[in-house]
Amino acid sequence: MTELSTVAAPPAPPAAHTPRPGRPAEDPDLGRRIRRRSVTLDGVCAVLGSLLASFGLVWLIYERILPLTGAVGFALVWYAVFLLFLGTVTAMLWGRRAVTDRIVAALMVTLGLIIVALILDQVGYVAFTGRHALFHWNFVTQTMAEVGPLDPFTHGGVWHAMVGSLEQMGIATALAVPLGILAALFLVEVGGPMAQAVRALIQAMTSLPEIVAGLFVYALVVLTLGLPKSGFAAAIALTIMMIPFVARSSEVMLRLVPRSLREASYALGASQWRTVWTVVLPTARSGLTTAVVLGMARAIGETAPLLLVDGLNNYMNADPFQHWQTSLPLYIFEFVRYPQDAERVRAFGAAAVLMALVLILFTLARVLGGKAPGELTRRQKRQMARDRALAAAARAAAEEGGDHGAA
Repeated sequence: MTELSTVAAPPAPPAAHTPRPGRPAEDPDLGRRIRRRSVTLDGVCAVLGSLLASFGLVWLIYERILPLTGAVGFALVWYAVFLLFLGTVTAMLWGRRAVTDRIVAALMVTLGLIIVALILDQVGYVAFTGRHALFHWNFVTQTMAEVGPLDPFTHGGVWHAMVGSLEQMGIATALAVPLGILAALFLVEVGGPMAQAVRALIQAMTSLPEIVAGLFVYALVVLTLGLPKSGFAAAIALTIMMIPFVARSSEVMLRLVPRSLREASYALGASQWRTVWTVVLPTARSGLTTAVVLGMARAIGETAPLLLVDGLNNYMNADPFQHWQTSLPLYIFEFVRYPQDAERVRAFGAAAVLMALVLILFTLARVLGGKAPGELTRRQKRQMARDRALAAAARAAAEEGGDHGAA
């Protein structure tokens, strides 16, 4: 008997997708993963070649063809020709679709470099001008008590101004943070017609000039209540400047909390304010910390409101409720107006110290607020990993004990 062998027919190729009449065909690149931009050799050569070619052409026009002068005009024309060359080279290598992307990327990088250059110029100028004062350790450990304008930089410092600034910021933070966060909670969790009025008031306070805040505190605290000009009055003025900033920033952070977390808490029977206290605030803790630190960084350099409610004192005054208490902005404002070069150098040195404090605050804000609301930090992840390891070890020990008992 002859066996018949059958060979399976090859699978039919998939039918080509034919779009319906009147319906556009699907993009073949639809659904393809978009990869992040990477620096390639062709891209670097295109940028460098465009820079050199545009520089040579503009130099030839400026120096040999047209009677043009001026460094600013040369730079502007060079940049415009560079963008033209870059667009042409990009179109030749990657097609027209990449031209807009490359041109916009070049503009954004240029703007970023300009901003960084301006910041470095300001910081470098302040630090360079005040270098003679900053090079002496006594500048941050001594006061200006019994120091004259002709004394060398080895005498005197800004220690009393640093203490005044830190104490005033501490009082202002203690007053502004609860009020600002409570206002943000009212706007996010309560709402209603009253919330619109509160939001309008906060926005109006945000655009309030600093000198008006100082005038308000002077009229209320000094003239009406009869309190003297002091560090406490200055702290009240800083509080008025911090409250709207903290409130608006906290409102944004609280709105980032997922609504599903609130709904899960309500489903477990928790009240609204228990949900706020145990779910919303812990979830938005990093963002709220960022808002508070940024508010402190904004208020620590304010000078205008302090001119009306505080004064300059060359001695150490650690009591913010008695007499004048010098802060770093007041120190800078007073000393930079002196005719002696040494006093102006001390003013620039104090400005460098103030910038260092602001930089520290912004760094803290970056570190503490680096996670999104609800995202675990590295420390929390390590703690969870240790807890899992301990739980696994406990289960293994329990199973081993059960096996020995059964044996």
